[in-house]
Amino acid sequence: MTVEKNAESRRLDQIPKAYEPQAVEQRLYRWWEENGYFKPRENNAEPWRRPFVISMPPPNVTGALHLGHAITATLEDIMIRYHRMLGDPTLWVPGEDHAGIATQAVVERQVAREGSDRHTLGRERFVERVWEWVGQYKHRIQDQHRRLGASCDWERERFTLDEGLSRAVREVFVRLYEEGLIYRGERIINWCPKDTSSISDLEVEVEDTPGALYYVRYPLEPLPGEDKGKTRYITVATTRPETILGDTGVAVNPADERYRDLVGRFVILPIMNRRIPIVADNAVDKDFGTGAVKMTPAHDPTDFEIGNRHGLERIQVIGFDAKMTEAAGEFAGMDRFEAREGVVEALRKLGLLERAESYTIPLGHCSRCGTVIEPLISMQWWVKMTPLATGALGALKYGQLRIVPERFNKTYTDWLENIRDWNISRQLWWGHRIPAWYCQDCGEIIVAREAPTSCPNCDGTRLEQDPDVLDTWFSSWLWPFSTLGWPDDTPDLRTYYPTSVLETGYDILFFWVARMVMSGIHFLGVVPFHTIYLHGLVRDEQGRKMSKSLGNVIDPIEVMDEYGTDALRFTLATSSTPGNDMKLSPQRIVGNRNFANKIWNAARFVIGQTEALGGGIPALEAVQPKSLADRWIVSRAQRLTAEVTRLMEDYQFGEAGRQIYDFIWSEYCDWYLEIAKVQLRDEAQAQRTALILRAALDRALRLLHPFMPFVTEEVWQHLYAGIPEDERPASALIVAPWPVSSVTATRQQDNRAEADMALIQEIVIAIRNARNEAEVEAKRHIKVILAGGDKTTLLRQQAALIEQLARTEPPRIERKLATKPEQAMALVAGGVEIYLPLAGLLDLAKEAERLDGEIVKAEAAVERSKKVLENPNFVARAKPEIVQRERDALALAEDTLARLRARRRELAG
Repeated sequence: MTVEKNAESRRLDQIPKAYEPQAVEQRLYRWWEENGYFKPRENNAEPWRRPFVISMPPPNVTGALHLGHAITATLEDIMIRYHRMLGDPTLWVPGEDHAGIATQAVVERQVAREGSDRHTLGRERFVERVWEWVGQYKHRIQDQHRRLGASCDWERERFTLDEGLSRAVREVFVRLYEEGLIYRGERIINWCPKDTSSISDLEVEVEDTPGALYYVRYPLEPLPGEDKGKTRYITVATTRPETILGDTGVAVNPADERYRDLVGRFVILPIMNRRIPIVADNAVDKDFGTGAVKMTPAHDPTDFEIGNRHGLERIQVIGFDAKMTEAAGEFAGMDRFEAREGVVEALRKLGLLERAESYTIPLGHCSRCGTVIEPLISMQWWVKMTPLATGALGALKYGQLRIVPERFNKTYTDWLENIRDWNISRQLWWGHRIPAWYCQDCGEIIVAREAPTSCPNCDGTRLEQDPDVLDTWFSSWLWPFSTLGWPDDTPDLRTYYPTSVLETGYDILFFWVARMVMSGIHFLGVVPFHTIYLHGLVRDEQGRKMSKSLGNVIDPIEVMDEYGTDALRFTLATSSTPGNDMKLSPQRIVGNRNFANKIWNAARFVIGQTEALGGGIPALEAVQPKSLADRWIVSRAQRLTAEVTRLMEDYQFGEAGRQIYDFIWSEYCDWYLEIAKVQLRDEAQAQRTALILRAALDRALRLLHPFMPFVTEEVWQHLYAGIPEDERPASALIVAPWPVSSVTATRQQDNRAEADMALIQEIVIAIRNARNEAEVEAKRHIKVILAGGDKTTLLRQQAALIEQLARTEPPRIERKLATKPEQAMALVAGGVEIYLPLAGLLDLAKEAERLDGEIVKAEAAVERSKKVLENPNFVARAKPEIVQRERDALALAEDTLARLRARRRELAG
């Protein structure tokens, strides 16, 4: 039966002419979810398969989806869909983070717009307001992940303030406290005056800021017998002169010869007239400033440590409101930066400001709000990290843990080897309340899993819980096992822990990832995942960070609305490589929307042109390719399958996606479909061609599905429409088997067919390019002469293919030509000589006239440039770049002229 009689099939009428993502995506997602495809499925046929599990990095409930969420969801869903198709029991646990500081700040702004504040509302009512806000935005985040096609098990969705996760947090706090790894102590912390809370070192963003380095002279206290009328000084350098008011010492390096005789003496503190000692400490950098540094133990972490070693007093001159305290004397009540100016002016008047020079200051800012942080002494709760870091270091060193890309091994190791204790208390109301109570009668600190009713020390009942909450990351570092039911011994915990891969941005390797490794090893004795996959930041196409001020922010929801989810996902996946920032080009999103349309149109062609031929959809391994094109496309599909599988296993998702794209767009659509149109007209080949068309399309859809789930599922369902359920490989593409290696698949990789087809393609492309250059109308068939040498037999076998694809008359094919044809365009492709008689390409008289005109113009351009460059005044006086520009113009004009003359000689024969 010929194809033409069946071009308009019944099934084709049921398939829309254009792919419409808006009509497909939400319908398909609901269908997947309702059919339970997102749940882990036991593989009874392959019971040896281990579960593949990902814990979704819980997004903050503070707003809308952004591109960081989009790339995370895309990459994780690619892994999840791939392993689900492999047959692994696959679980993706979704959830959201309560995001302490960030969420509280959002709700505080909301309350402020109502003319109130959290203190007016009170703690209980304010926390209720936050829960109301979370109830609204938590579902919004979930819906946005659904839009992205995230195939996670929503019945296992978790929130970091759920009762189960809160119990895990209390359990961990109590255990670490009982082990002596959590303690309460007074130390220097990073204080954010705007958020009115301490923040961890990892939440401080250091920015190089223009400032000044002030050199201040401190008068030495005279020794007994010294001339009191002749004052000696020691000069210190500081970027924070306002903290001079809290100085309690001056420190020098004991190896610094300049100050060795001054150690143990005293200076008189400028402005405050306080007597303070000079001490020697190895922590002092001899090369900074003058080598002598002022000591303010209450406002600098290094000074705090040095002060502890030398018993220096701590005087706090900057308060938690960032204003100067009463201890600052005449500057009390002033803003810290205003006080800086005042102190500098006072020093200048006293003649003690030696000089000030421009200096770039590495200034710490709060990562949440951008406020300059203030180092202050505060009583806080801390975790001793060094004992916990040991296991995390060993896991990487001994191969229990892999980081992709590997270059982050050093970053991970360096941080853990130099880890500092973790400040876990936050002066907030929203979050996990610290499970510690203070007895108001005897001062006993009670740390407990549940609220105590009396003091175990004195039986007193006046107990007050610590008002602070825990750092957000204290709940997040338990995420891989707390979401599975720990501390209870649940079936999920036994089955799905440890998880498999932790995928996230490299910017939170320390905040979250390394801490999860520590907690997993400490509490469950095993790493929480075997692989850490790190992606980079999404930047604009110029490499700039996306920001509202630059106007380059791309809203993923808007992109999905306009171009479809698959286009966004595929762009994010194929534009990225592990650990590197990616440049997101809007043009690529458009191009990938066109890719989805290309797949759709190819499927309509295949379904419409092959339905009447019957035969179903065989596995690729079951087809029997005969023609060169058939053997080539089957070989390419099998080679692609093996390579994509290897890349997926090696976490090279971008390259895997790019190779699938090249196969579908170029090899399948641009080449094989065109060849199939010829073969389908031959009744001897039609049935076999139809089977290969469907089998290759089925294979391409399976490989592409993890990247572009919606268009592939929709096409797959149309492809299998009408085929009985028991004859299908699966009820849905999302659970269809991933193609695996086999002896047959390997045998179908045909190197000879691929090499022969590559030569045919090269010949066709050369002829097509020549046609385009000569502006031959598309429908016109031109003459072609081929001198094939040792490829002559192949060329004669494929003559009809060349004729069809290059739009030629039946090619004249010789092993060797005695003489080269006159007035013919000569080309070479893969050692084959190609001659295109010019008379068949163009009107020779008109072309000669056109070339003569172009030659005259080119000669004039050459002459003009030569005259300019022969002018000595021009060469001597013009800017070098202008002279070079003229020389480049001459070289281009001469090259153009030479090519035109050669073409004219060729035309003349």
